[in-house]
Amino acid sequence: MKKSILFFVTLLWLSCDGKQEKILPRKTALTESVYSSVTVQPDSLYQAYAAVAGILDNNLVEEGDIVEKGTPLLQIINNTPKLNTENAKLALQLAWENYSGSSAVLKGLKDEIQAANLTFQNDSINFFRQKRLWEQQIGSKVEFDNRKLAYELSRNNLNLLRSRYDRTQNDLHTQVLQASNTLKTSQIATENFTVTSKINGKVYALFKEPGEIATTMEPLASVGSDAVFIIEMLVDEVDIVKLTVGQKVLVTLDAYQGEVFDADVSKIYPRKDERSQTFKVEARFKNPPKTLYPGLAGEGNIVIAQKEDVLTIPKSYLINGNQVKTENGSVAVKIGLQNLDQVEILEGLDADTPILKPEK
Repeated sequence: MKKSILFFVTLLWLSCDGKQEKILPRKTALTESVYSSVTVQPDSLYQAYAAVAGILDNNLVEEGDIVEKGTPLLQIINNTPKLNTENAKLALQLAWENYSGSSAVLKGLKDEIQAANLTFQNDSINFFRQKRLWEQQIGSKVEFDNRKLAYELSRNNLNLLRSRYDRTQNDLHTQVLQASNTLKTSQIATENFTVTSKINGKVYALFKEPGEIATTMEPLASVGSDAVFIIEMLVDEVDIVKLTVGQKVLVTLDAYQGEVFDADVSKIYPRKDERSQTFKVEARFKNPPKTLYPGLAGEGNIVIAQKEDVLTIPKSYLINGNQVKTENGSVAVKIGLQNLDQVEILEGLDADTPILKPEK
């Protein structure tokens, strides 16, 4: 029994005498940054949709082609708009001929006005001659009244024809305008069957083959800048408040192992993605790699702050976020900058005080 007790006491003493890992705080440069995954995308990248539905007749470009703004990308088949355009052209041509007077519509009215004007002049001469005679008491009252009636009827008829001509001319002018608008509408509808590029850039993808159905709900092509690329990052909502435009970003790409590229934050999107609980942040390369492709992945560290010659300890030595264990017991400390594994000590500890690593 005495041997068992002696063995237990000896084991307890040996375990208490085990050395606990300890270090001294050290002064070094410290950089605080926000980590994010990185995806490289062309600037102004967008997906091209058709304004109308139909059958894809032809891809007018190939993936990788450089295009200018307005360059046709795809052609969709639909004969109805073409027929409507032809009919609109014919309607406009007919309306213009009627309005210009080369057709029988206005020409006939002009002939009627000319004949009515001759009749009016003749009746006017007869009436005023008969009027002068009647004033001299020459001739009969009945003959005077007949001349007067003929004069008034021919005058009214001439005025009616002139009004009719003006009204018809206005109607024909309106028909020309309406036919012109119809033609423009048809031409726009026809143009909608040709999908064109909205920017100067490169065709990165074509999603349909000739003969397939093209709808207004599915993208047909992907177009973006051929020279300017942006860095897309998704930042956690806890860190987004630390970011501002212009901050430095250190970027590594899987395609360029061992290389670090400098970039600057160029845009912070204010809307949070509810599914991922992140905010989208964009950055631009200062000196981009020679070759970039859409979708290249990597990692980014957005530099929040940098300090030289600061007192730091490993994060693993912190207890409850604001205490460290020394040979004289626990000590409260005030922390400053921190990165993934180091933290700055502002108060409560000096470079000569050893600290013990907390036991797990």
